[in-house]
Amino acid sequence: MSTNEQSSMFSPKTVFKDLTAGVVVFLVALPLCLGIASASDAPLFSGLVAGIIGGLVIGAVSGSSTSVSGPAAGLTAVVAAQIAALGSFEAFLFAVFVAGILQIALGVVKAGALSSFFPSSVIKGLLAAIGVILILKQTPHLVGIDKDAMGEMSFFQPDGETTFSELLNIVDLMHYGAIAVGVTSMAVLIIWDKIKFLKESLVPGPVVVVLLGVAMNFVFLKIGSPWAIQGDHHLVEIPVTESLSEFKQAFYTPDWGAALNPRAYVAAVTIAIVASLETLLNLDAVDKLDPDKRKSPPSRELIAQGCGNMTAGLIGGLPVTSVIIRGSVNVRSGAKTKLSAIFHGVLLVASVVLLPTYFNMIPMSALAGILLVTGFKLASPALFRQMWGQGKPQFYPFFITVAAIVLTDLLIGILIGLGVALVFILWSNLKAPIRQELVTTDDGEVLHIYMAEQVSFLKRAAYDTLFEGCESGSHVALDASGTDYIDPDVLSLLSDFKDARGPAHGVTVTFTGFEEKFNLSNGS
Repeated sequence: MSTNEQSSMFSPKTVFKDLTAGVVVFLVALPLCLGIASASDAPLFSGLVAGIIGGLVIGAVSGSSTSVSGPAAGLTAVVAAQIAALGSFEAFLFAVFVAGILQIALGVVKAGALSSFFPSSVIKGLLAAIGVILILKQTPHLVGIDKDAMGEMSFFQPDGETTFSELLNIVDLMHYGAIAVGVTSMAVLIIWDKIKFLKESLVPGPVVVVLLGVAMNFVFLKIGSPWAIQGDHHLVEIPVTESLSEFKQAFYTPDWGAALNPRAYVAAVTIAIVASLETLLNLDAVDKLDPDKRKSPPSRELIAQGCGNMTAGLIGGLPVTSVIIRGSVNVRSGAKTKLSAIFHGVLLVASVVLLPTYFNMIPMSALAGILLVTGFKLASPALFRQMWGQGKPQFYPFFITVAAIVLTDLLIGILIGLGVALVFILWSNLKAPIRQELVTTDDGEVLHIYMAEQVSFLKRAAYDTLFEGCESGSHVALDASGTDYIDPDVLSLLSDFKDARGPAHGVTVTFTGFEEKFNLSNGS
């Protein structure tokens, strides 16, 4: 960490905002770390370890002021499949360690530059989709249906239900105490956001919500109310260790013997690619939420993620990525520097080592209320109206990305969204007109065709069609004076038109600006 970064992190103007944001992110991250571990068929403690690494290790190395890393819901299916394929969690940890090395290598060769090619419609679709998923997935937790892990985000759930079918059963299974806490939590957060002096106060609304939820349940328990929240996963469930030796046993170490198993390297490559793609997309998405509009260095982020995954592999953590839910909560909580991400890691350590019993008093419905409000902000109707107003080429990839992520999972949905966006980009390139001008000279009419600054292979068909329509006896002048790049296939087409195809049909073809840049001249 550079001296400038250290000084900016501890600036008196920002330090309190960062610390309070870190508290809010911690409250959101705590159940997600546990839930994602459960959804990944991994030890619960491994999720907490990953969250701590995401805060302390990645937070320290990352160049992002707002991104927060930890175990990712988008990796649950990949993690569960690879643990099953390798036969043990320890062998899987070896693959995570190797994946970290691969990510560092990607960062060193500046592979993060690929993030510049992600369409904004897909990034905004990712944000909106996460918002919709939070609304759909946290509604059962809000009313006390906690049989599914809070970090489970896929449409098809491990219990055979889907996101939608789960909602159909909530009326019969609701817990009235959880509803009281959850609805109160949402009401407090909405009011907190509307009243200026509360919004600008030193105490974050989500902290008040959590304390209020604990207090409400304490009263329910004291008066013996049937609304009392206890058991059946209705409260946060941090693993509690009774001794130092028991605490040490909660950590796993990699099975180095897996180095002889080819499957371990397949798993490592899979984790590295998926985690890197998710990180770059989430990093870009969080940057778009940043009110200060800062640009995080993507290649440095890959190096930070690699350091995090190497550490996770060594001490028993799940793979880590930049996580959109935590990042968006961080931004909306007023974080200004990466101190907030580091501090949330410190609080995760405290929750595991010092105060697990007290944190286990937090009702899940209170945390669901926080996530639901976050979801409504991410998937606001204003965002959908904005994308609609930008036209079909922007709205369709955006909407399809949202639908695909909600109806499948994060990874598949993103790939579908990128595919749709690519189709629209290709289509717009094919349909973009070629600049041409018919000029009358002393020798007759000349059709001037001005090449674009960049001419990709996508334009080959358009030029081929244009040349096909040239009549016998016409004169075509191709001008590449303002062109920096022409695809080799297009160059070959142009050369053939000038030397063979054009003359064969009685068309005179001349070149301007081709000789120095593209080694084509009127005499070639």
